[in-house]
Amino acid sequence: MADFLPAFEKTILKEGGYQLTNIADDRGGQTYAGISRRSNPGWPGWEYIDRGDTPSALMVRTFYLQNHWDVMGLTAIESQMVAQSMFDFGVNTHPLVAAKLAQLVVGATPDGKIGPVTTAAINAVNVDLFMAHFALAKVARYRDIVRRDKTQLKFLLGWINRTLDGVVA
Repeated sequence: MADFLPAFEKTILKEGGYQLTNIADDRGGQTYAGISRRSNPGWPGWEYIDRGDTPSALMVRTFYLQNHWDVMGLTAIESQMVAQSMFDFGVNTHPLVAAKLAQLVVGATPDGKIGPVTTAAINAVNVDLFMAHFALAKVARYRDIVRRDKTQLKFLLGWINRTLDGVVA
């Protein structure tokens, strides 16, 4: 079964570590350790940041565990590489988007809920085949984002590199 901590450690590096950022045209707006204030205004870490303090690493890990890893049921995925890829994509986009894309790759109903049927389908598929198809689906999603909003073009190469970085262990 997949383990959260190694997946988190890889993804937090891709998110730039424990930094506060506010990148022009980033739809997430201000972020800390990849946590978007716009998407997660109720995250308790913002209280620390607003008073000039730093949220703890445990607070960040707990956020990602509860709001991404557990939401997608990734502990039940047998392949660490598959779970890592789904987790990382869920952090970069949204857990619902990552779940639906994984479901499409394995031929499950794309409802965004990783339940026993989807988990069984993911665990039954060849890992290399899943990783290749999931990577292609992610790149297509990023392409579509840029087609709809040209301001996102400056992020495309980073998204593609992030996707390809996760394809091979």
